[in-house]
Amino acid sequence: MLQPLDRRLTVPRGAPLRDVLFPLGVEFPCGGRGRCRGCRVRVLAGELPVTPEDQRLLGPERLAQGWRLACRARADTDLTLELAQWETPILSDETPVAFTPRPGLGAAVDVGTTTVVAQLLDLATGHVLGVRSALNAQARHGADIMSRLEFALAEPGRAELTRLIREQIGALLADLLAAAPGRGPLLDVVLVGNTVMHHLFSGLPVAPLAHYPFEPVDPGLQEFRGAALGWDFAGTARVSFLPCPGGFVGSDILAGILATGLDRSERPAMLVDLGTNGEIVVGNRTRLVCASTAAGPAFEGARLAMGMRAATGAISAVSLRDGAWQVTVLGGAEPRGICGSGLVDAVACGLETGRILPSGRLVGGPTLPLAGPVELTQADLRELQLAKGAIAAGIHLLLERLGLQPADLARVWLAGAFGNYISRASARRIGLLPFPVEQVEPAGNTALRGAKQVLCGAHGPDRNFADLRARLEHVPLKDDPRFQEAFVAAMGFPAPGHE
Repeated sequence: MLQPLDRRLTVPRGAPLRDVLFPLGVEFPCGGRGRCRGCRVRVLAGELPVTPEDQRLLGPERLAQGWRLACRARADTDLTLELAQWETPILSDETPVAFTPRPGLGAAVDVGTTTVVAQLLDLATGHVLGVRSALNAQARHGADIMSRLEFALAEPGRAELTRLIREQIGALLADLLAAAPGRGPLLDVVLVGNTVMHHLFSGLPVAPLAHYPFEPVDPGLQEFRGAALGWDFAGTARVSFLPCPGGFVGSDILAGILATGLDRSERPAMLVDLGTNGEIVVGNRTRLVCASTAAGPAFEGARLAMGMRAATGAISAVSLRDGAWQVTVLGGAEPRGICGSGLVDAVACGLETGRILPSGRLVGGPTLPLAGPVELTQADLRELQLAKGAIAAGIHLLLERLGLQPADLARVWLAGAFGNYISRASARRIGLLPFPVEQVEPAGNTALRGAKQVLCGAHGPDRNFADLRARLEHVPLKDDPRFQEAFVAAMGFPAPGHE
């Protein structure tokens, strides 16, 4: 029995809980290696033996309360478990796009590290016929890119990750087609994603992405027929995974450039995608520079003592009202953890109240209580400092490369779910985004929108985008001797009145 879902499952005796719970949306951030606490569950009835990993990561108090790591446990007896109701709010995109009419159906797919979103379109009208989404099936082998790369380096890890993502996207597309009978055959599929997703879906070696100089084997356009991917329902369909600009800057960013019109802008502007890898593009129609920074998973809630994705039970926003702390919990549930947007808000409030110093040190106690059992630790603050320091340093160096100041930018677009929900004021307060609030604009799922534009022919027939990629300079920040200095300088938080 699973609570609070009130769901009863029958599984073989000895079944790993990881295999049982993952399809329900429970995350295993470290890939089930017993290195984090992201998959913890509480035993309400039955018995789960305490493992060495439980003892090391949970401590005697949580163990006494019944908490265990699901990734290390098996269902050897009848169990009643308490777990979070991990419902992921998916950032879809319903923006109309220009299109060249043609018969048949097409699909645009955003292959995200955390979630996969697919839209089915009528190519004759450009209308969206349906949307499907799911937690990326690869996440059972690690919530972040580096965990997946580690798994992929040992055979048959890479083949397994390739199989999982191809089968999952195929299943989403088959479901979409079943819900739109008589509309015609699926003729065209456009996929976008980060460089690792690009390589894993395409069956390309990923070892070069795990070692210096961290460059892809083949960042170009990858094309297949549906039959080659095992998609018998769309055997002759053209399947295109758009090219990556370079390094860890993937085709999701290329699609974001197309969606925002950054490549056609007269005035310089910026696109920022905040995630495990913070990807940044700056420039205009004459010159663009891009970079990826290893921001770490703090913005996605991973590696925090009580971190979680933006799902039911997550503290998603924190504010001060008449000196009192106010929190918003997704789903109206009891607070169970904190996601990235809540973390940024909480630190901004902590700076305002003096509970957090500009150095990042907690004062007034070893933790910062937020609501219910949820609190921030000193280690949590360090994780945020590492993430925001990398992003802020990348922004500074790319602006400097083009001889620009923040005020020179016409607009700063924030892409993706985190960028859509983060408080711009809090992001400025902690020094993450050094721009006035009015200069920053949430742009939604630009990856999916850009893929949809390509599918509908809004950018012409050349899906390799040779001209755009020639104007788009990839800057490997790891090779810039100034990056470390800029990173260290950006680790601290602005003092009051200096943000």
